[in-house]
Amino acid sequence: MEIVTTIRREVLTLPAAPLGPDNPLPPLRPLDEMHRIEDRDKEDLPRDMARQIGHAPLHSLLPVRVRDGYGRRRDPARIDTVVIENDRLRATVLPGLGGRIASLVHRPTGRELLYRNPVLQPANFALNGAWFSGGIEWNIGATGHTTLSCSPVHAAVVPAPDGGRMLRLWEWERLRDLPFQVDLWLPDGSDFLHVGVRVRNPHDRPVPTYWWSNIAVPEECRVLAPAEEAWHFGYTRRLRRVPVPEYEGVDRTYPARSTYPADYFYEVPPERRRWIAAVDAEGHGLVQTSTDVLRGRKLFVWGRGPGGRSWQQWLTEPGTGGYCEIQAGLARTQLEHVSLPPTSEVTWLETYGPFTSRPEGEWTGVLQEAEARLETVLPRADVDAAHAAWLPHADTEPGERLATGSGWGALEVLRNGWKLPGTPFDETALGEEQEPWRQLLRAGSFPEPSDGRPPGPTLVAPHWRDMLETAPATPLAEYHLGVAQWHAGDRAQAVRSWERGLRGSGPVWPSLRCLAVADQEDRHHQRAADRYAEAFDDLCRRAGETAGDAEGAGDAEGAASGTAAGRDAWTAVAAALGREAIEALLAVGRTADARSVWERLDPGTRARGRFRLVETGLLLAEGRREQARAVFDEGFEVADLREGDEVIGRLWSALTDEPLPERYDFRMRPPS
Repeated sequence: MEIVTTIRREVLTLPAAPLGPDNPLPPLRPLDEMHRIEDRDKEDLPRDMARQIGHAPLHSLLPVRVRDGYGRRRDPARIDTVVIENDRLRATVLPGLGGRIASLVHRPTGRELLYRNPVLQPANFALNGAWFSGGIEWNIGATGHTTLSCSPVHAAVVPAPDGGRMLRLWEWERLRDLPFQVDLWLPDGSDFLHVGVRVRNPHDRPVPTYWWSNIAVPEECRVLAPAEEAWHFGYTRRLRRVPVPEYEGVDRTYPARSTYPADYFYEVPPERRRWIAAVDAEGHGLVQTSTDVLRGRKLFVWGRGPGGRSWQQWLTEPGTGGYCEIQAGLARTQLEHVSLPPTSEVTWLETYGPFTSRPEGEWTGVLQEAEARLETVLPRADVDAAHAAWLPHADTEPGERLATGSGWGALEVLRNGWKLPGTPFDETALGEEQEPWRQLLRAGSFPEPSDGRPPGPTLVAPHWRDMLETAPATPLAEYHLGVAQWHAGDRAQAVRSWERGLRGSGPVWPSLRCLAVADQEDRHHQRAADRYAEAFDDLCRRAGETAGDAEGAGDAEGAASGTAAGRDAWTAVAAALGREAIEALLAVGRTADARSVWERLDPGTRARGRFRLVETGLLLAEGRREQARAVFDEGFEVADLREGDEVIGRLWSALTDEPLPERYDFRMRPPS
């Protein structure tokens, strides 16, 4: 009987915290990324690794916005999925959430091969904020979890190399302006899911490129990879070569035996096959292998310390087991970026499936046995052959469309006229966020918003900056131009553009806020505080005017009588600007002005955990230590607490010498 691969839409219902609105303020400050190392460590690195670590690291999130509007309340939600299945495997894909594979089930045994999170709880781990744990994710762009973690991608059915059906995912990565695709298919009679990946550079210049496939698996396992050494990176920002499997008296290939979160980038010899596996005490688990282009392999562990345990619990619901991540990437470490030449592409094939091999015993023997087993069930030559067979199908135009991604790729293709066979970015995908830029492209002028909402996202690539420079100099155009100039490193011109943006009769808070950030970067903190206070005053007036509520124009709740979309937009910008303003005012000792901003925030905003933390700092600055301690005692959860951020611990230490309570302990490194 012929076995047919099916691809179908389904709906998954699970407890989920809504993503909420994006932060409407452009992220002008340098990227807060934990994965950086001390200069002293670079001297002892292999030359190619040191070169790639220094190759065009990302310094800004622009043009992407920060996603910090989510909370901690989870309610049942319906999530669209695409299921690809045959008689051996069933993979559940989330096209609305970065194309993540949420589940991979081996049907003959009924075994789930991945760590499958029973909830969808965003947390601040992606480059731009919102990210969730579990499954297999496709990380592209720059060091860290992709900005597409919680964003939609395009999805469609295409013919597979063996004549069956294949699921194609594709999108436009905006940090580096690179289109990419991920093709998934299930070969007839095989226990393995094949994944063909292509990243294209359509530009006439080389582009720094990053890719890591992250696979979450239950942490009660042993991780096997063909290496005797690894590069250890902890949250002390040190990169050092360590032996495998034992380091500092502990076998680190057992994730549950570590104390603190850490990365282990395995040093796989050039001649060895690229693979990594995680197997439980009985020897059952998952293996990932690939063609040699995907050279890196890594283990990430949370550790058994209080910070790691807190994060594990934070990302799921009580009673769920912990997880670790096995990963595969284009470079040896995630601190590196490789160069993709002009008008070129890079492709490879990954494959995932069930694996059984002895976990216990002497390391060399365990690896030899595992490699022999892998060669039996999936020969290395077969993986190379599958890649070669897939390549002619990578350009096949998609058939039935299953999901729609963003319109940003369509806008870039419309501007340049690129031909990208196999990954169409149709003009029909253009939406509300792209429309002002389409008008700039067509008419040469940037339109004013018709509904008085806050400014939309800014595009910062050189071609868009050039168009803004020749467009009529309206306040809104000057604001966007300043953001693009700031991103390009031309800070003096950016400041001049924002200053020109203050001359019109419209809102001045967008440019004032940008000028305040520029002042902070130049250490003009008093002037920054003045501008933040003026910007928040202007915002409150504009919010009230937009709502048509003259009496409510004196505070950030003045938009409450507007439409739901308009109200949400003003609430989001008031929260973002208010938080920055309070912090800037407190930095120069202006507690009364900071209190004035606080009292004009929406009550719902003030009740959020992030703002309870802000309130604690404000109370401390006012000398009201008992009230500040009471906020801690009442309890709060900072939904968007950043990976590695120790702000809670610092505030607690300012209040008391008592140990930090466990529920607030998210520290990812040993105490200083």
